[in-house]
Amino acid sequence: MSNKTIDQAIVGYKVVQQDSEKNKIPADNAAEADVIHMHEKLVRPEELEGSTYKIKTPLSEHALYVTINDIVLNPGTDHELRRPFEVFINSKNMDQFQWILALTRVISAVFRKGGDATFMVEELKQVFDPQGGYFKKGGRFMPSLVAEIGEVLDRHMRRIGLIKDQALSSE
Repeated sequence: MSNKTIDQAIVGYKVVQQDSEKNKIPADNAAEADVIHMHEKLVRPEELEGSTYKIKTPLSEHALYVTINDIVLNPGTDHELRRPFEVFINSKNMDQFQWILALTRVISAVFRKGGDATFMVEELKQVFDPQGGYFKKGGRFMPSLVAEIGEVLDRHMRRIGLIKDQALSSE
């Protein structure tokens, strides 16, 4: 490889790809090449499958409705995957509207980015309300409304198989 000196301003560039053995797909992985993986440039299809979950807290007379829409990647193949693509949270209560809208946009952006988004569940479930949280119907303590949204994401991701229940060890 030779050294080149740049003596003027760079005004543009392009990546030149060489035909090399490391860029070619081996024949035994040729079927794998057609697999669609989640990534940030994946275009939203006209139709998505979704589920809506109701959150009723003692903090408000109005319930929150969390809708999670999933994209199905590689439908009808051995590589079929269902992944969350976007989240919407609606309520008649407009007191929380600004931060809820921001939260839904951030969660949706993380989903569309691709990769493992399950980390968000634990991050949201660890948010504590400085006013003390609340008890849900049935007596279960919820540290905050954000934590309950995390619980909904957890339930949904388990339902679609993105989060697996850990088996108890025999030890």
